[in-house]
Order: sequence, then C-alpha cells, then structure tokens
Amino acid sequence: MQSGLSLVETLVALVVLSVGLLGVAALQVQGMSAGQTANYRAHAANLAADMAERIRSNPLGLDAYSGPGSDNRCAAAAGEGFDCTPEQMAAHDLFLWDRAIRTGLPDGDWRIQVDSGSVPPGYRLEVSWVEPRQGRLQYRLSIQALQR
Repeated sequence: MQSGLSLVETLVALVVLSVGLLGVAALQVQGMSAGQTANYRAHAANLAADMAERIRSNPLGLDAYSGPGSDNRCAAAAGEGFDCTPEQMAAHDLFLWDRAIRTGLPDGDWRIQVDSGSVPPGYRLEVSWVEPRQGRLQYRLSIQALQR
C-alpha cells in the first residue's frame, strides 16, 4: 500500500493550479480594461451632454457652434462684469469643451455639425478618443435647440 503523493502527482496538481491562476489573472486584466473603457464612454457622454446644455442655453449663438473656440473669458468670476455676445459665448463654450475633451480623454477630439436649415436647428455632437486595443471610439449625440 502506497501512502502520500508521488512527485508526478504533485507536479500535475501544480500545473493545473498554475493554469487556473493564469486564467484568473487574464480575466482580471480584461476586467480592468473594460472598466477603463466604460469610464471613457461615460466621460464622453457627459461631455457631449454638457455641450448640448450649453447650446440649448445659448440659442442665439446658432452657427457659431460650428466655428473655432476661443478664450473670451465669458465665464469669468461673478462681479467682473464680462458681457459677451451669443457668438462670443459659443466660441468660449467650444474653448472650454475642447480643453475638457483633450485633457479628459486619450487623444480626445470633437466635431460639431450644425444644421441651421432645419426648424428648430439641429446639432450633431461627436466626441472621439483612442482605446489601446480597440482603436478610435466615438460617442455621438444629436439634439435640436429651440430658438428664442
């Protein structure tokens, strides 16, 4: 009668355990990657929703949201008395949005298409970024802004 484990049985058990642990580690890495992708998608959706609200709150800016952004200091601290035109406010909104996208998303970029011929005017907001294993991803949001 033989008692205990032989060296071969011990090595087989060790190989089975090692393969299982490698599978758990690979699953952990994939889960972390999926979590980061979800964070980027949520951030892109929040940024697009933020710009949609800025557009809706400045309906007189209309076509200016398809132009370049610039720091017009329209959002200066209360009491400083900056008074911006709707076009200046739109350019300032774009400036702030561009900065948030470029700092918050890897290789972040954006585009806004304005359909001023429709009533009410339509906007298509696109936020894109680069994921390491998936390439360039994109979040799109279409809105219509009522004119005042």
